[in-house]
Amino acid sequence: MTDNERPEQPDRLSIATTVTDGVRVVTVAGEIDQSNSAQLTRALRADGPGLSGIVIDMGRVTFMDSSGLNVLIAAHQDLTAAGGWLRLAAPTAAVLRVLQLVGVDQLIECHPTLTQALPH
Repeated sequence: MTDNERPEQPDRLSIATTVTDGVRVVTVAGEIDQSNSAQLTRALRADGPGLSGIVIDMGRVTFMDSSGLNVLIAAHQDLTAAGGWLRLAAPTAAVLRVLQLVGVDQLIECHPTLTQALPH
């Protein structure tokens, strides 16, 4: 087995999407980096009839680099331009630290839980 092969890939990105009452919830797990940021970009496209906003559940994201930050900023700009919004839910401590270091937490609403991020 080479260094690149792993029997299990816990860091691999997985994305699940649901839509309820015009809000898309995108649940992300694993690492967000250059190699998979396009996958997240596709999940965050501001398309769909009646879509008011997107909540990204980041409770299982273990790592995010600058390409992930760029995806979040671009999605925020696209959604805002289309009259919608983007919110982050339950970012892990490591991810929240990155968001805070570059000020993305001041641009995009961050909530400690998914329930708090959803509209009431």
